[in-house]
Amino acid sequence: MKLSEHFTLGEVTKTNYVTKDGNFPSSEAIENLTNLCENWLEDLRYSYNTLYERQPESPLVINSGYRSPEVNKLAGGAPTSNHLTGCAVDIHVTGFEQAIRYASILLDISDGTQRDYDELFIEKNKSGSHWIHFAVKPKDNRRKGGFIKV
Repeated sequence: MKLSEHFTLGEVTKTNYVTKDGNFPSSEAIENLTNLCENWLEDLRYSYNTLYERQPESPLVINSGYRSPEVNKLAGGAPTSNHLTGCAVDIHVTGFEQAIRYASILLDISDGTQRDYDELFIEKNKSGSHWIHFAVKPKDNRRKGGFIKV
């Protein structure tokens, strides 16, 4: 199922965890994922490719999107994670510089469209890998951001 031109439900629900619930989102979570893909990730992909990529159409890779309660627990996610409602994605980056560029573009999108996001973090795990955590809720977005070392 396509959520937008370049993003599918399969790629924003993929997980390495095998669970009884199959990690399948509710219709509300699918609406939230569609909003993220259509109104944010498509713009991020286009802007990044326009500004920085020499090769045409580099994809934006999602590490994690929707998580069922079971998957979220196995992944060590917070009990109130935006991933549970389809409001968050973790975006793969090739390094800290790309993470900064993605974050800057997302801030520009927010400013230019007057749409708020809930969370924008550059995260890092113990092995040194970085990723972008980005969340947008249907309402009551906090515009919370920063750098988190996991």
